[in-house]
Amino acid sequence: MESLELKIAKDLLKIKAVFFRPEEPFVWASGIKSPVYCDNRLTLTAPDVRLDVENGLAEVIRKTYPDVEVLMGTSTAGIAHAAITAHIMGLPMGYVRSGAKDHGRQNQIEGKLEAGQKVVVVEDLISTGGSVIEVVNVLREAGAEVLGVVSIFTYGMQKGLDRLREANVKNVSLTNFDVIAQAAADEGYIAQEAVKRLIQFRNNPSDESWIQK
Repeated sequence: MESLELKIAKDLLKIKAVFFRPEEPFVWASGIKSPVYCDNRLTLTAPDVRLDVENGLAEVIRKTYPDVEVLMGTSTAGIAHAAITAHIMGLPMGYVRSGAKDHGRQNQIEGKLEAGQKVVVVEDLISTGGSVIEVVNVLREAGAEVLGVVSIFTYGMQKGLDRLREANVKNVSLTNFDVIAQAAADEGYIAQEAVKRLIQFRNNPSDESWIQK
């Protein structure tokens, strides 16, 4: 039976949500050059893949965080996934803004959240971990008990893993960089020999020698 990790990886590849460009790397806001870009927003416009993703998120949350009471999406990419997954699970949801509003009630957390409630954060992808940790900190400051994070995709970078561990934040992803790289080679999206370059990037993003190979 095909694993959930592989199923989601194939789904993302099928709808071209994963872009491979080792010869002309993508540049992240952090300045990191990456041969891969994953646009999980495209899952929202592919109903069959969207269903796989949201059912997958619900499955992982039930298994990993059985005591969850509220789902909180990250702004903006995690909001839709949190909403659909919460609907499947029959749970309340809300989301966390990147900053407090400058008008109205000046909320940063949208939706009802009571101190002590057990929360799972829904994120679309994790690279270095900084943005999702900020969301967790906002929720903790509001008195929530954050059980952890669930995400669609993680790059699995050591910097991100270290940051999450230091912040005492657990993350479970539906799929990851290594699985997608190998699935892309197996399905003929990239050459088999390209996998080594991709893993070299994942292992040490600051070493750009993979670009010249």
